[in-house]
Amino acid sequence: MKEAASNNTGVHFNDFNPQKTNDGSYMGTMRKKTEEKKCLDELFKTKADELKALLKSSKCKVGIRVLENTIQLQATLPPKPDSRKTTPYQQLIGLNIPATLDGLETAREEAFELGRLIARKIFVWNDKYLPKKTVKANDKPVFTSEIIERFETEYFKTRKQSEISKHSCAKYLTALNRILNAGCNVFSQGSLDEFYDGLTNTHTKEEISVIVKIVSTMFKLDVRLTRPKREKPKSRPIPTDEEIKSEYWRFRDYGENKRHVNGRHVDAWQLNQWIYGMLATFGLRPRELFMNPDIKWWLSPENTDNTWKVDEDTKTGSRLALPLHPEWIMLFSLKDKSTLELYREYIAGKTTFRNVNVCVSNINKWFRKLDIPFQPYDLRHAWAIRAHLLGIPIKAAADNLGHSVEIHTKTYQRWFSFDNRKKAINEALDKQTDSDTLKEEIFQLKLENERLKIELERYKLNSAYSIE
Repeated sequence: MKEAASNNTGVHFNDFNPQKTNDGSYMGTMRKKTEEKKCLDELFKTKADELKALLKSSKCKVGIRVLENTIQLQATLPPKPDSRKTTPYQQLIGLNIPATLDGLETAREEAFELGRLIARKIFVWNDKYLPKKTVKANDKPVFTSEIIERFETEYFKTRKQSEISKHSCAKYLTALNRILNAGCNVFSQGSLDEFYDGLTNTHTKEEISVIVKIVSTMFKLDVRLTRPKREKPKSRPIPTDEEIKSEYWRFRDYGENKRHVNGRHVDAWQLNQWIYGMLATFGLRPRELFMNPDIKWWLSPENTDNTWKVDEDTKTGSRLALPLHPEWIMLFSLKDKSTLELYREYIAGKTTFRNVNVCVSNINKWFRKLDIPFQPYDLRHAWAIRAHLLGIPIKAAADNLGHSVEIHTKTYQRWFSFDNRKKAINEALDKQTDSDTLKEEIFQLKLENERLKIELERYKLNSAYSIE
């Protein structure tokens, strides 16, 4: 069943490449979801019109109508058993067919079946066709195990399958299983409130509140949990360029210490030193270094700008990242072929989101192991600050880092320390002073030029008098 749903979803999105969020923000994510929904709605309308045309051309005497997210059959039928009417008239039949692409196929089958009954004059109102009394969602218990069983199929009805979406689906299923294992057999407000109140970790509470909201929307349930307020990130110093260069050598020092080096670590320090250098030089997200890297392009003679190709399946899509500072490529030996061969072996076969997570986790462990006083992601923040101090336009810096100008100014610049602000202001004042000095020098040179012109004219006049 799950395989069929995946194949159907693939057909639905054959001509659609969803927009990559350009910054990873809530607004960016919502723009992406809106675009996906718009594409799916347009595709559904096209397929629905095709089905209507098919039913009409086949003289089925049955049509379809889409009402309140369901597909209903429409035909001229005899009065219902409890009706006061005595002659056939146009009526709608609701069979709880969802207004989805899969639902259109079900509607086609049901329409032709109903058409055959009408054509043979053997149609009768039975339990299948008579309207059923509606039951409120709150009156009918929904079991968590049922939600888990259906979640993946429902989730990919409105999403294209990618490594990122598969990882998100797996993460949500893990959260649902956690809810089930905690004793919430019924997915109800009461049982969820009791479970949620017992959680102490803010991050876990946020994850649970998110999945509850997704499930409530997906299955039309009236269940909500209050999302906890996010804690403000603790301020931490971002490394300067000198500190980045100094900490780089910790890897070599570790490798040269014979007590540490064994069969498992003899090459690992070189590989992780290279990873450190790449993150520092290009300001990459750690994940972007491990997701389908194009090593051939990195070493290509055509790569005259020394750009790193970020893969399409990363957070904000593909881009060419430029180095800052370019000389760090030589300083950190980033094109050393022996180290790149270690890197090639390291990432071989690591194509899933989970595999890449392990690579990201490993570089974090190395930073802690070597007592490096900052985190791998701080090298990205340092890149953003460096770009600002060097006067690189914000749009150019933001594009190189793969996010919007808004995120660049709001998120990354919050790490702009007092010392960096002081440095930027002093450099701006120095430039202003230099500018004023140059203006004064130019003014004085102009005066000197005018004086020399006058002297020249006098000389010419004196010379003319002397000749006479």
